[in-house]
Amino acid sequence: MPMRQIATACPLDCPDACSLIATVDNDRLVAVAGSERNPYTAGFICSKVKRYADHVHSVERLHRPLRRCGPKGRAAFEPIGWDEALDLVATTLARTRDRSGGEAILPYSYGGSNGYLTQNTLDARLFRRLGASRLARTVCAAGTAAAADGLYGKMPGVALTDVPHARLIVVWGTNPHAAGIHLVPQIAAARRNGAQLVVLDPRRTPLAAQADLHLALWPGTDLPVALSILDWLFVNGRADRDFLERHTSGWELLRERASAWPLERAAEVARVPAETLARFARLFAEVQPTLIRCGWGPERNRNGASAIAAILALPAVGGKFGVRGGGYTMSNSGAWSLDVDAAIAEPPSATRVVNMNLLGQALEEWTDPPIELLFVYNSNALATSPNQERMRRGLGREDLFTVVFDQVLTDTARWADVVLPATTFVEHEELSRGYGAYALQHSAPILPPVGEARSNASVFLALLERLDLVRPGDPTSEAEVVASLLGGQDGDRIAREIAATGLALPSSGAALVQFVDVFPRTPDRRIHLVPESMDREAPSGLYGYQPDPATPTAPLALISPASGRRISSSLGYLTSGLAPLELAPDDAKARAIADGDLVRAFNRLGEVVTVAKVNVALRPGVALLEKGLWSRHTRNGATANALAPDTLADVGGGACFNDARIEVERWTGDV
Repeated sequence: MPMRQIATACPLDCPDACSLIATVDNDRLVAVAGSERNPYTAGFICSKVKRYADHVHSVERLHRPLRRCGPKGRAAFEPIGWDEALDLVATTLARTRDRSGGEAILPYSYGGSNGYLTQNTLDARLFRRLGASRLARTVCAAGTAAAADGLYGKMPGVALTDVPHARLIVVWGTNPHAAGIHLVPQIAAARRNGAQLVVLDPRRTPLAAQADLHLALWPGTDLPVALSILDWLFVNGRADRDFLERHTSGWELLRERASAWPLERAAEVARVPAETLARFARLFAEVQPTLIRCGWGPERNRNGASAIAAILALPAVGGKFGVRGGGYTMSNSGAWSLDVDAAIAEPPSATRVVNMNLLGQALEEWTDPPIELLFVYNSNALATSPNQERMRRGLGREDLFTVVFDQVLTDTARWADVVLPATTFVEHEELSRGYGAYALQHSAPILPPVGEARSNASVFLALLERLDLVRPGDPTSEAEVVASLLGGQDGDRIAREIAATGLALPSSGAALVQFVDVFPRTPDRRIHLVPESMDREAPSGLYGYQPDPATPTAPLALISPASGRRISSSLGYLTSGLAPLELAPDDAKARAIADGDLVRAFNRLGEVVTVAKVNVALRPGVALLEKGLWSRHTRNGATANALAPDTLADVGGGACFNDARIEVERWTGDV
């Protein structure tokens, strides 16, 4: 068959939802490029997906099911056939349920694909019907989801294509050069139109280097900084009282709580100049339209949900809504009303909930019943969970039966009893929505599966059949699942657009203006600035600040931001060499550490041995080790997650990766 180009779409964990053109030669993916089908992604893609062919045809792709034949953690496996593998998994699932109850089974998945045929449909049906423990997917977006829902009922944000209309852009806690590259040209267009740019980030990112104002906040202090801007607006008569009266509730209580954080106090805690905060406050008050692009960085600490809530309260208090390019944007997944319940075809169970940030604890300590069977898919849990050494101990239990369903032998898969080979998104049908770009996309497989890899949909259906859990009327084929998903609000129009072009946009188009086209989805259509549920859950009440966890023996704040080489941990194995632990020049000098030295980063939870890099873009006191690393990227096989606590954020049970506090020293030992 001659070389050909085929339209497809990227369902990986990124807000942009790129439309793609794949070049295929016979049964081999040759290249991946951007297409114009999604107007936001505009014909170009990130370097990660550009090299996706290296992943699809990697020598590390799993071709056959595997069964453990040696010690856990040693990757000692033998190949078996699919029937034998599925029979073994189904039999163990049934035996575990019958012996100890369904709650002894835990499915674990998150973000390896944002496609509905890969996660949250047939898989959810299987585990609900087994009565399995439920997983709280909280490693990311727990605090942001709680705040967006509590304040605004998950009102869709400003369309990213409307960024050029803003005249002040506040990029808070995100680095689009590494995660969401298509925001960069939108900001550049706004700058050409005269927009000013403010970036809040502990390091000088590429955008921060271009910004009119960069606030290098101390990690975990986004909350007092946001509250100080709110307080300044109220004190200086710049709060939009008319808007607050007509469209919000709880603004008086918000004002009271913000009053504890004048600019000077917040500046001291955040370790930034008070005059810099004052300049930010004046810009925010005076410029219109103003857009806040809030990322997921501010939620990764003990104050995470309160921080996001305070940031999202700013456009309400400052009167930034009702104009194109004004308001906030974060996750826009609320623009879609897909009927996921119809696709699952099984109501939610009332079984126990396991917070994924506590997986190591649950594997080691939980009883009544203990977790006896762990089924991991769409996730490399050992590379993405906090308190990594505890996770490793839990996975090493000989009485734990672990199934890993993935495309390559991940760090987690090395501890499995059965490994199942999964297809990539170019090898199976998929329906996925963007959570930044307004795009819902459908794609067909463009390659046959590599080796004997199978799609998630086919494997979960096969397990449902083996366990006699298929019921009359269930959507079972990919087409039936897609039809069920699109059967909700506006489904007929979306289905027609998907069938015609592979892409659908919301009914009001790609450019939704907040408080013109969309309004809060709270029951009373008001912004709840102090939501009661969040206020009850937060240990010190919503907006209550919990102090820094640093100690004299662990004074450095470790951050683990997104990488330009990996999508969380996905594709991480394609990167070779040691990942550097980055230190600010003053911190490196104080420890007699130079570029290229082997160093040991450590705290009470664990240690990481790797190479040092002195980075002038880091503020003093902050160290950096990218997230998503694999064991091959350090000398001792541990990553930043070995230093991250499994404590939980104030609301929503979110992860506290940026609460890792460490010490670093030169390493002279052997590993």
